[in-house]
Amino acid sequence: MSADLAAPSQGPLAMICGGGALPMAVADYVAARGRKVVLFPLSGAADGLPVERYPHHRIRIGQIGKFMRLARAEGARDVVFIGSLVRPRILETFPDFKAWTMMPRIVAAFRGGDDHLLTGMARLLEAEGFNLRGAHEVAPEILAPEGVLGGVRPSEADRADIELGLDYLDAASPFDIGQAVVVANRHVLSVEAVEGTDLMLARVAELRANGRIRGASGRGVMVKAPKRNQDRRFDLPSIGPRTVEGIAQAGLAGIAVIAGATVIAESDKLVAAADRAGIFIVSVPERQP
Repeated sequence: MSADLAAPSQGPLAMICGGGALPMAVADYVAARGRKVVLFPLSGAADGLPVERYPHHRIRIGQIGKFMRLARAEGARDVVFIGSLVRPRILETFPDFKAWTMMPRIVAAFRGGDDHLLTGMARLLEAEGFNLRGAHEVAPEILAPEGVLGGVRPSEADRADIELGLDYLDAASPFDIGQAVVVANRHVLSVEAVEGTDLMLARVAELRANGRIRGASGRGVMVKAPKRNQDRRFDLPSIGPRTVEGIAQAGLAGIAVIAGATVIAESDKLVAAADRAGIFIVSVPERQP
């Protein structure tokens, strides 16, 4: 992480925005330092964001040429991807002329997991003179600090589940599948794949309601961690108030994330919601390779 990337002297910052609370939070942090922010909300993903607070240009997925032209006109060379987005099929994109000229490289980027896709798209923009940055580099406030967040603490049994969850995620990371796992009583209950964290937790809640999970409610931990060798400019694990809702509905005890490598959305609301629900949130040190 470099403090220089958050400085106004770096020039305007272009933000390609998906949905959720993070895009506006990052924009606010960056703007508070005096750096100009220009938003590029993606149609269909960022439609509900209050982007009118900042200079903005709406684009569709695949309009690479339009983005480049408008970003250059704004004087922006640094670019951040931020916010939730359902991975489209390549046939669901709207390529402009510039995108068509890049189509062989775009198709190659789609042939892999999410990290492979995002890194591939980043290389396309970098070849055109842009600098791809991580949201945490321009707004370090969004990263989880180490320790227990809130008033509820994990038990020794919870910490044993956390260790098993980290073991699993470390072993699975080369496959570029997901960033989360649910563990209870040292038993893996669910693994995140293309459905995302929210639907994974909903599946745990359904399994518990159907009697497929026989352990008592109030046990079990969701563990989130970045993949090994992941390009951390994109898609760092994130949690927010909605995550706490899913944990409560799934009957789990808490959440474990990696300090300095997890994005926290609406941290005050997150901690308050966790305390009300009796759910712990712990941010643990990253393991060394």
